[in-house]
Amino acid sequence: MNRIAWRLPSAIENAWRNSRKVPRAIPSHTEAAMLATFQYAANSSAAAPTHHDDGAKPGPSDSAPVAVHTTGGLVEMDERGTVVRARGASDPAIRDRYIYPDSVLALAPIDRAISTTTDMDEKNTKSTAEWIQLWRLSDLTLLKSIALTPGPRGDEHRFTGEPFLLPDGQSVYIHTFNCGLYLVRNIESGTPTTRFVKGFAGTGCGVPLLIGHYWIQTVPETFSVVSLDISDPEHPRDVSSVSIGKDEYPHWLAADPTNTRLVLNSGGSTGNRLFIVNFDQETGALAIDRRFRDVNDTMPGLKMSARRWPNGWTGTVWPHGSVFSR
Repeated sequence: MNRIAWRLPSAIENAWRNSRKVPRAIPSHTEAAMLATFQYAANSSAAAPTHHDDGAKPGPSDSAPVAVHTTGGLVEMDERGTVVRARGASDPAIRDRYIYPDSVLALAPIDRAISTTTDMDEKNTKSTAEWIQLWRLSDLTLLKSIALTPGPRGDEHRFTGEPFLLPDGQSVYIHTFNCGLYLVRNIESGTPTTRFVKGFAGTGCGVPLLIGHYWIQTVPETFSVVSLDISDPEHPRDVSSVSIGKDEYPHWLAADPTNTRLVLNSGGSTGNRLFIVNFDQETGALAIDRRFRDVNDTMPGLKMSARRWPNGWTGTVWPHGSVFSR
């Protein structure tokens, strides 16, 4: 199995359906303050970035420990969450010490993995996270740290996000939270190449999707979701765009098993709705499902603010990540 699974600890999965169920969690890794996106490797174990090392230091006698997080790394775990091996992401070959592994892509056929480095702590202004890191998957040896180059705007390379293996089975797209899109090639060699191929408006571009030869990206600056034809990875082409309204902040996308319906959240925005977007795999066209809405509401999407939930509680939730149940 070889797929991105979910993000810890902030993923929220269909709370209105499972409000009475207690979610199960994998055992905690004592060396990690946070696990980010993880992926199953070829041997059914999971490769996961540890975002921060647990750098908590004792505080005053009457206070909680003071968290001073440092660079994390990669961890390989079996299916029960038992740690097989762990390696740090600190790289003495570069001066930047603000490396916080965020997402990882395992490439078992060539014994490689690629991870990104954005700190989820927005208060850490020293971390600009323009780095991606190349690892040997079999023993989690860090091989190289590579800084992405700026795009035309000058800052598109910052805050590396999600890596995806492209349909050719050799190249990788990496998006950045500063709305850049980068192509990585020659991964199996000692000298991978990176190239800026697309920029989106503004910053804060969230979790994308790759379905077939279409790249689907959230773009908060334009309150929209866009799709690109990436048949030519060096020259992605705009295909379709949908707007969800100026009081929304599109962030996270996930597809259903048919890859024709996408769940989209805008947690933390004024609108704070959960949407379903229909996707045409043949043409790349996107369309908001206007039937997916609250009873007696003329606007599409489910309102997550001041809502009465099945367990009787009334209040607001801000979904960060959403997935379809299987």
